[in-house]
Amino acid sequence: MKHLSNISELLTLDGAYNKDGRNLLPEDISLIENASLIYDENEIIWIGPSQDVPPEYKSLETLDLSGHCLTPEIVDSHTHLVFAGNRSAEYSMRLNGADYQEIAKSGGGILSTSKATKEASDSELLESAKERIEKIYSYGVGSVEIKSGYALNYEDEMRCSKIIKELKDHFSPRVNIYNTFLAAHAVPKDFDSSTSYLTKVCIPLMQDLAKDNIIDIVDIFHETGYFTLEDTKLLFDEATKLKLKLKIHADEFGDNGGATIASEFDALSADHLLCTGNDGIKSLANSKTVATLLPGTGWFLGKPQAKGRLMQDEGCRVALASDFNPGSCHFDNLLQIASMAAPMYPLNMTEMWAAITLNASSSLGANDQGAIVKGLAPRFSVFKCSKVSDITYSWGKNLCDRSFNL
Repeated sequence: MKHLSNISELLTLDGAYNKDGRNLLPEDISLIENASLIYDENEIIWIGPSQDVPPEYKSLETLDLSGHCLTPEIVDSHTHLVFAGNRSAEYSMRLNGADYQEIAKSGGGILSTSKATKEASDSELLESAKERIEKIYSYGVGSVEIKSGYALNYEDEMRCSKIIKELKDHFSPRVNIYNTFLAAHAVPKDFDSSTSYLTKVCIPLMQDLAKDNIIDIVDIFHETGYFTLEDTKLLFDEATKLKLKLKIHADEFGDNGGATIASEFDALSADHLLCTGNDGIKSLANSKTVATLLPGTGWFLGKPQAKGRLMQDEGCRVALASDFNPGSCHFDNLLQIASMAAPMYPLNMTEMWAAITLNASSSLGANDQGAIVKGLAPRFSVFKCSKVSDITYSWGKNLCDRSFNL
């Protein structure tokens, strides 16, 4: 059992947790000043002001966190960090007027990364991913979702999913990694239709990976020119039979009803949502599905942002994630993304913090974390500052302190 004492400010999100991460007010952030926290390896046991620590815990050895803030562990619930290659030239093309679809048609985009990823060795992919995870961890992120989807054939998608599993085993329990199967990311040129690729490659591979307990979640890129409504329903039906959790890349280029599909299938999350209209927002608000917004992608692509404020007002559970990837958001710092996104949507402080902790955890099915509440898992982030407000005020400054062994 461990006792953390003299925490300058403890951000618990107790109020947000009791409201299921919806309709959050500033006071739902639930801050405690000069706080103490008692926990063991499985759960949080006691939280409160340091002067109120119960007598039975006073004999415990304490770790003094004076001058530090403690928050629920930050969760990046949408990344594509296993890849090879470099697409910096595409960024220049985009600044010069080309859009995502034009770049893809010219041989760039996902298919460009697919070529480089297939040419890379296992060790190259593994070591580069380890470096990326360590950097993300240094910002205070302790749970990370990683998607496959840059190989686009049976053998190499199998290889990438196994590499993610190896990363998961290597970093556990320091970093929680969620292995998301996204072979349905784009359609290779040697298939005449998305459905053909889905039925001949994606579904058989998903079945084989599920049999060996390698993957946790199944995702699909549901957009015009990629995978259709029928494809999505087919994949989701097959994944449900395997008892796999669901996610969807939805409504990024147009409102294709992706948010509604996610709600109907009780998906963990619908992600992107740049073009989701009122009907899709209402369907998310009336479901358990988390609306995961990726503002960095909108900035990187020069696209209008999702209706984040409306989603909050309608009662959606809203998360923020980095979408770190080589082509449409080559930026890995979720805290900075959240700091910049909050005044843009806009979000209050509780909404912003819940979006990268409580609701982000829910978007991965990790409902035992995301707040500092008695009985939840002891997953924390520590920052060297006296006020929680300092953490997101100092854009581009990393205040995370990883010197403590919590």
